[in-house]
Amino acid sequence: MTIIGRKREIGIFKKILASEQVEFLAVYGRRRVGKTFLIQQCSKDAGFYFECTGIKDGKLQAQLENFIEVFAKRFYPGLTLQRPKSWKEAFQLLTDQVEKMPQLKLIIFFDELPWLASRRSEFMETLDYFWNTKWVHFSNLKLITCGSAASWMLNNLINAKGGLHNRITRSILLEPFTLEETKEFLESKNVSLSNNHILSLYLVMGGIPYYLNHIDRSKSISQNINEICFKKDGLLYGEFPRLFKSLFEAAELNLQIVKEIAKHRYGISFTSLVENMGKKAGGRFKERLEELEATGFIQGFLPYGKNKRGHFYKVIDEYTFFYLRWIEELVSGKILPKGIDYWEKIRKSPAWFSFAGYAFESVCYKHTDKIIEALNLSGIGCFVSHWQHRAKRANKANMEIGQGAEIDLLLDRSDDAITICEIKYTSSPFVIDKTVAKNLMQKTEVFQKQTKTPKQLFIAIITAVGLTENIWTKELAVDSVSLDDLFK
Repeated sequence: MTIIGRKREIGIFKKILASEQVEFLAVYGRRRVGKTFLIQQCSKDAGFYFECTGIKDGKLQAQLENFIEVFAKRFYPGLTLQRPKSWKEAFQLLTDQVEKMPQLKLIIFFDELPWLASRRSEFMETLDYFWNTKWVHFSNLKLITCGSAASWMLNNLINAKGGLHNRITRSILLEPFTLEETKEFLESKNVSLSNNHILSLYLVMGGIPYYLNHIDRSKSISQNINEICFKKDGLLYGEFPRLFKSLFEAAELNLQIVKEIAKHRYGISFTSLVENMGKKAGGRFKERLEELEATGFIQGFLPYGKNKRGHFYKVIDEYTFFYLRWIEELVSGKILPKGIDYWEKIRKSPAWFSFAGYAFESVCYKHTDKIIEALNLSGIGCFVSHWQHRAKRANKANMEIGQGAEIDLLLDRSDDAITICEIKYTSSPFVIDKTVAKNLMQKTEVFQKQTKTPKQLFIAIITAVGLTENIWTKELAVDSVSLDDLFK
């Protein structure tokens, strides 16, 4: 089996495995993103490989029994060894083997580390001791740890304050596939789709390999989405609550935070979020946001013109968007699906196109490197942001004073220029008519007036289906970025 994409991560593995010193790697990321597969494929043929996987909710005795079974199979095949009484005994067994192999590269992989390090197991205390007193001296040792419980990995390992503080030599946050990687993955499964069809899937489930692996090539995209998302036995029908419980210790609170952020299309400020959450925003509220951001559910950003105190957050996970808008109401029983073509009806509705436009904006933000490349700005520094100006209202008459404006994506360039990007999700090539042209010119004028920027302004249109060239595209000197550009 070959690894799809993951060029940066593979590069890190190559450096670790080629290193002449001891290495301690921590890999984390959301459930189903392919962490274990990546580690196994990169490591299993690179040296003497030992892997021990934690048992979910397993008691200490069960974890140690599992350990000794895989230990005996790897180091003493055909023999039955006595179960160690503690992790200290187990780690000593590993240490003895490492000492016997000074010339051989030894890779120790603890998968689902949070399950191994259950409360009162003393796993982490033992790992701390052996790493700092023994293993750190073995230049041939490569220790790899992995876990889906993001908050646990961050608090107990990557950002640990105890004996393992700053002991991690490298860490990898494994993120979902890009559009290009999604296409490559599907093609490896003999699922051949157009870029538009892949985008339709991406807006529903994002670039999660495990989800994409459930696509049935004998069925249409619409049929696949209907069965996977809207049938009670479908993979993504009940996945969402399980996903949060597997990732976070404060699963319920994190879910409430995501739901609140999802209500705000263009994001919500930290101050407003705290206010809206009320008493739920306790002293560790920032930690909740950090772990949600680290696992790719939300993204913190600084709107153009705001200072550091003006931090905003928005939901960027496609499946989260889709679930909260379309699936949750079925799961909660608020509505009942009508007919076997439930999804087919949704995708043709105005509500879907409105939602898809929002979701497509998020996809574009994830692929800003492709947008910058398509606009021939690769050699120019670009600060990516969003900008919004709300027209003020008079107190008595409630009348708007001036014009409001919203810029979907803004590229503040180091060459003394700014590219204002308009993102359009349509079912046919987008056409700039007189009304659209007027709106674009007004938006540019409001931005220039409110920000007082002296920089040169350019307009770019990012479309899902393409842009029709006409007199207005020439008049406004519009640059165009297509969906195909995001796949390059």
